[in-house]
Amino acid sequence: MTAFFQWLGLPFEAAWFIATIAGILLIALPLMLAVAMIIYADRKIWAAMALRRGPNVVGPLGLLQSFADGLKVFLQETIIPSSANKVLFLMAPIITFTVALIVWAVIPFQAGVVLSNINVGLLYILAASSLGVYGIILAGWASNSKYPFYSAIRAAAQMVSYEVSIGFVLIAVVLWAGSFNLSTIVDAQQGHVLSFLNGFGFNPLLFPMAVVFFISSLAETQRAPFDLTEAESELVAGYQTEYSSMAFALYWLGEYANVILMCALNAILFWGGYLPPIDWAPLYYVPGIIWLFAKILFFFFCFSWVKATVPRYRYDQLMRLGWKIFLPLSLTFVFLVSGWLMIQRVGMPW
Repeated sequence: MTAFFQWLGLPFEAAWFIATIAGILLIALPLMLAVAMIIYADRKIWAAMALRRGPNVVGPLGLLQSFADGLKVFLQETIIPSSANKVLFLMAPIITFTVALIVWAVIPFQAGVVLSNINVGLLYILAASSLGVYGIILAGWASNSKYPFYSAIRAAAQMVSYEVSIGFVLIAVVLWAGSFNLSTIVDAQQGHVLSFLNGFGFNPLLFPMAVVFFISSLAETQRAPFDLTEAESELVAGYQTEYSSMAFALYWLGEYANVILMCALNAILFWGGYLPPIDWAPLYYVPGIIWLFAKILFFFFCFSWVKATVPRYRYDQLMRLGWKIFLPLSLTFVFLVSGWLMIQRVGMPW
């Protein structure tokens, strides 16, 4: 894209700057539209599983319901509690929303189609997504209200607990792919199992890690059954209880942007990303971005399915799952994967 703007006669610095801004908008604007439609899809899936209709009034088939909800919160008054720390109170949703967007910079949508194809893309995602907890902590503390603060502490403990397991899961993926670059990780999955299945998830040593990563994704995004940060019975609405208008909408958008991101990471790290599921030449005529979006939609359906059918955990059960089950399990499979790779590359020690 930089070359195109240089062809128009712009100097390299201006061409690079405009190309970067255009790339950001090409990701951010469709992502915002996708968030609006994914909220609609979420509500429709819940309704179908509960034998209800779901949104069906605003627009054809209710398709404009998310935009109506967005207009409603936009027209509301922004209320700041009198005893709140006003600067931090307003900064918190901005941090959460911004962090949810910047991670998409390294997501490969197709071979060669990525905003920033850096060699440490996976580390960048871990670093940037870890910053999201600050938006939640600041919201709880700056509100100067007990319920949001309690929820923020819960969220911080929950996110830290499951990020540990996610870190060990990613070690197993990086060991097998030999790179932190997401495009390289996707390419390493081509014909990975039986020379025709594309995806680490088909590997018996990595399939348990794919399951752990999917469940940890639910916990990281505070989706059911791990939505203890907004448990209605004791926390009203969680860390965003005191928020209204666009400040609340930023949390709303950031939450769903993170959900779509975790669906994309599930697809990219374990199920071939933009590759077709089977390494068969005719399937490659379908653009890679279509395969990636299909996998994202499948995982989002699984997210909604779990939310509609699985009851909420108790907090002690949530922490026990993270520290006593997922952590030892992920450590064990890191040992098994590294041992198997060592045997493959060096041979048996005897």
